[in-house]
Amino acid sequence: MDELAERYTAVLNRINNAAQRAGRNPGGITLVAVTKTWPDAVSLAAYEVGMRNFGENHPEELARKAKAVTTELGADSGIIWHQIGPVQSRKTKLVAQYADVLHALDRLKIANRLSRQLADAGKILPVFLEVNLSGEASKAGFLCTNWEEDATQQAELRKVVDTVTNLPSLSLYGLMTMAPWRVEETIIRTIFRRTRLLAEWLEQTMPSIQAPLHLSMGMTDDFEIAIEEGATHVRVGRAIFGERDYSN
Repeated sequence: MDELAERYTAVLNRINNAAQRAGRNPGGITLVAVTKTWPDAVSLAAYEVGMRNFGENHPEELARKAKAVTTELGADSGIIWHQIGPVQSRKTKLVAQYADVLHALDRLKIANRLSRQLADAGKILPVFLEVNLSGEASKAGFLCTNWEEDATQQAELRKVVDTVTNLPSLSLYGLMTMAPWRVEETIIRTIFRRTRLLAEWLEQTMPSIQAPLHLSMGMTDDFEIAIEEGATHVRVGRAIFGERDYSN
């Protein structure tokens, strides 16, 4: 528990320092503690040291942990469950039921299924659109590799935004992206900066967007760069919990 508290405090300090370097208010940045692959007890320990936003990659793991933690802490614990990985069609119902925020909406098919299931549950789900600026085939998301110049990419994304903002039970909350791994900092920084500029362009050109778009950018290896470039949500696991435990 002491080591976990120390790691958590260290990450908060790094967030504060990055925000200060960028002239930003650290209070405007949400730390999503990524507990994927870790047992329920780790989520409970994280709660005890002050964490309230938890991220999971797989809907079935999110559902299991949400149920277990709610049983232990009660429904008014203040925990916000973030589904941070892409969602398969057959698992949208779990997201509709257990997620409080979705960071990886990458297909309109998923948006339509979620909208129907959320409406049945009487629930509204904030969603980030996942955008792919690096062009890597391994990354999901709406293709935005050359959004500044490519009229087709612009039109496609505007169509997506228009559709999502008009679907009942979904609330367009922002954009999410992932930078390439093991590349120069300048490349990572450019991806994050271009995502922020994309959000600003959408805000200026899409009347259906009623509030500033949030930005889910940055993980353990690059969250400080992401904050300097405008991230409002950072998804951090290893820096808080250590190497992942794949035995559970």
